[in-house]
Amino acid sequence: MENIQMNIIDIQKKIKLGEVTSDSLFKDSLNKANKYQDKYNCFVTLINTKEQVNNPNSLLNGIPYALKDNISTKGILTTASSNILSDYVPVYDATIYKKLKDSGAVLMGKTVLDELAMGGTGTTGHTGMVKNPWNSECLIGGSSSGSAAAVALGIVPFAIGSDTGDSIRKPAAFGGVVGYKPTYGRVSRYGLFAFASSLDHLGCFARSVEDVAIVMDTIKGHDEKDMTSLPDESVVYLDSINNDIRGRKLFYIKEICDRKRYENINDEELHKTLDNFYSVIDKCKEMGFVVEEVSFDETLLNAIYPTYISISCAEATSNNANLTGILYGPRSDAKKVNDMMFDARTKGFSELIKRRFVLGSYILQKENQEKLFFNSGRIRRMIVDKFNDLFKEYDGLILPASGGIAPKAGSDDLDKLSKRYLLLENHLAIGNFGGFPSITIPSGLVNDMPVAINITGRVKEDVVVLNMAKKIEDVLGCKNMIARGDK
Repeated sequence: MENIQMNIIDIQKKIKLGEVTSDSLFKDSLNKANKYQDKYNCFVTLINTKEQVNNPNSLLNGIPYALKDNISTKGILTTASSNILSDYVPVYDATIYKKLKDSGAVLMGKTVLDELAMGGTGTTGHTGMVKNPWNSECLIGGSSSGSAAAVALGIVPFAIGSDTGDSIRKPAAFGGVVGYKPTYGRVSRYGLFAFASSLDHLGCFARSVEDVAIVMDTIKGHDEKDMTSLPDESVVYLDSINNDIRGRKLFYIKEICDRKRYENINDEELHKTLDNFYSVIDKCKEMGFVVEEVSFDETLLNAIYPTYISISCAEATSNNANLTGILYGPRSDAKKVNDMMFDARTKGFSELIKRRFVLGSYILQKENQEKLFFNSGRIRRMIVDKFNDLFKEYDGLILPASGGIAPKAGSDDLDKLSKRYLLLENHLAIGNFGGFPSITIPSGLVNDMPVAINITGRVKEDVVVLNMAKKIEDVLGCKNMIARGDK
């Protein structure tokens, strides 16, 4: 295994023994990025000059990483993968970037995302589609597509992403890596380009839960520049991930996982994915977990997707109102302000983004707010309250991360009203609704493509979620996976 593809602790040991240098790791990372860029399109920008704050007390010292391109980096192009920001260079650093820089981690590139982080396919970035390293004919998912693919390819040991509905955890599932969305406020969002502020989280990708814990220990903590950030914790995640889990209680939702619901669906990948999930459940029980099936109001489950769309589009429309071609974006030759704005927003955004902004504007119109926006907030609260009640008895929710393997690029969309789509493909948004810590870990292969499970826990109990995930990962044996690429 190449040095850059090893886990963080082993790389750090080699650095301290003088067997490898930060300079050579940075060079190896850049070489791999350049090798794969044309085929997989992970990066918007590669950083060809190594900059590092030496911090010998940090496990991330000298370790290359990648950063999603909707995170502000002073003096470095930051586009959010949108034409309207294609030449934007920030004048300040995001808190997460500053923390990583101070830890000695080395930024080697800014990664492609779905435009403005809106989307789950990895196809709408202004530089083109990000392809799945396991099969370039497949999607990697989004919006943190480039970060997921960079870790899956072994270009970097870890990468930073953002997650508003499942934008770290779903690409992690499709890429065979670990994706973690912490408790809302656990990581400062100062310097993150806002999509939907009540749902946005910053988190990370890695190839093991241990590496996720190491990264989280660096990036978590209170930030006076983000009023939603939580007070600092006294716990070190890395020191707690091997705690005993015997007696921990997990639940899964019958209405999402019941095989009988899907028995009339002719979908081999769906059924194999459910087989994989139930085999994980059996292993969890053997380990000492208590795992129980719970029934949940299906009307509320079916409301997850429309509630997410309503809230996220409304908040996105408000948050991105500054992208007018006047404050940000290319200014047209039009003589009137309204014409300038019309030109910029017509030419600067993809069709998907324009549709979301139109929908968000409609939802926020005075005559529609009560029925659409405020009702969505009420439904969100009902869902979160139900899960908080369950978390009084259980330590976590365990579910398949998706209903199958990564879909082929250009394939027809899943039926948006089907049971599989509404339930299996959208339940991860629950973690964003409630700000719950949530992690996706690989659980095996179906038709030579990765599948994964997701574990979601109580607010502020990140350490418990990481601990449970680490113990399950040890038994499944799917950590440190590198995408095999196209045969």
